[in-house]
Amino acid sequence: MSIATIDPSTGQLLKSFDEMTDRQVEEVLARAAVGFDTLRTTTFADRARWMTAAADLLEVERDDVARMMTTEMGKTYASAKAEVTKCAMGCRYYAAHAERFLADEPADAAAIGAVQAYSRYHPMGPVLAVMPWNFPLWQVLRFAAPALMAGNVGLLKHASNVPQTALYLDELFRRAGFPAGAFQALMIESSAVERVLADPRVRAATLTGSEGAGRSVAAIAGQHIKKTVLELGGSDPFVVMPSADVERAAEVAAVARCQNNGQSCIAAKRFIVHTEVFDAFTDAFVARMSALRMGDPMAEETDIGPLATERGRAEVEEQVQDAVRQGARVLCGGQRPDRAGWWYPPTVVTELTPAMRMYAEEVFGPVAALHRVSSYDEAIELANGTNFGLGSNAWTRDPAEQERFATDLDAGMVFINGMTTSYPELPFGGVGNSGYGRELSAQGIREFCNLKAVWVGEGGAAGPGAGAHSE
Repeated sequence: MSIATIDPSTGQLLKSFDEMTDRQVEEVLARAAVGFDTLRTTTFADRARWMTAAADLLEVERDDVARMMTTEMGKTYASAKAEVTKCAMGCRYYAAHAERFLADEPADAAAIGAVQAYSRYHPMGPVLAVMPWNFPLWQVLRFAAPALMAGNVGLLKHASNVPQTALYLDELFRRAGFPAGAFQALMIESSAVERVLADPRVRAATLTGSEGAGRSVAAIAGQHIKKTVLELGGSDPFVVMPSADVERAAEVAAVARCQNNGQSCIAAKRFIVHTEVFDAFTDAFVARMSALRMGDPMAEETDIGPLATERGRAEVEEQVQDAVRQGARVLCGGQRPDRAGWWYPPTVVTELTPAMRMYAEEVFGPVAALHRVSSYDEAIELANGTNFGLGSNAWTRDPAEQERFATDLDAGMVFINGMTTSYPELPFGGVGNSGYGRELSAQGIREFCNLKAVWVGEGGAAGPGAGAHSE
């Protein structure tokens, strides 16, 4: 059974679930259509009250939900609790700001011969969300909170290794007061996504996941002329310049690389360090990576738990071995421990060449690629020398360099002297093979809205020059 909870720390199957039948999927889609007809007519005040209630539930149930996530995908219990708290914050943010973000936007009516002219946002309908396991609650909530507050309804196809989290989310919004059908989980395999997305009742899709999954969903949606938002992989650069606080940069670098056991699209992955501070940074960085404590993810003292899946651990191991075979040097880690479960230690690899897989591929585990550069221009060339463009980090205390990095780094997000993360207040997304569209902020709630132009003339006219050539 592929829809199952398997404890990554032991490899033990804990619980399995049946895939939905065609009839059950049809019932979900029918409820979604009815739920949208209901939710779209509710007020922002009603939705805000329900969304706040969802936040309350998350906060009350935080410890149990965090324990469930740790059991399903191996993140540390401490980081799982922080994820639940962040989800509650996201719910409250959109409860407070959705009405303002979607308010009518007036235009210059006189300039276009109107008595009144404005733009209005309307919800699109049921949106299919294909979500990953690495942040099994936050990835979903950062879509669901703005989507529901806009009046859309959500259909969740979650990763097959976090089914209990999917079922919790299936109930959360209903318990909070949202109308029946407003948010539902589809317990289906990836092979069933095409049929759901092709259904005319589903109006759009959002996916967070691999490049391959993104291409597949985008292609299916394109065939049916449906809107998509894609947040795909990343190989984020972490650039350290001579003026940087090297000790602080190294401290943050270890956290940035190993957050969520190294399984984050926006984790720093390629560490690009100016030669003037390369040795000092390397010594501090390797020391901090080596000091991270790998162990029981439920234990308070643990810094890093197991990788989420056996296949994921095998992929990371193969990427490191490929680099070593071709002459790369491992400064720490690099050997999986002899124990049950899917463990891999914090690892730093240097002396990489373009022939090595690690040079261009995303490594989805606690493995850092360390590069030496001799100038700003070389740093930018290497940082941008990838098909990805999600997040990026630059460490410099030079104001002119800070401004140049903000402009020159080819990414959806640039964080200077700090670790890339997501905030409800800032748009989240990438360029290139990292996807398109934005989540969070005002842009995130507008992605799945129809922006409708409204022109009102005197006496009810359709508008000046209306007719065959009015466009």
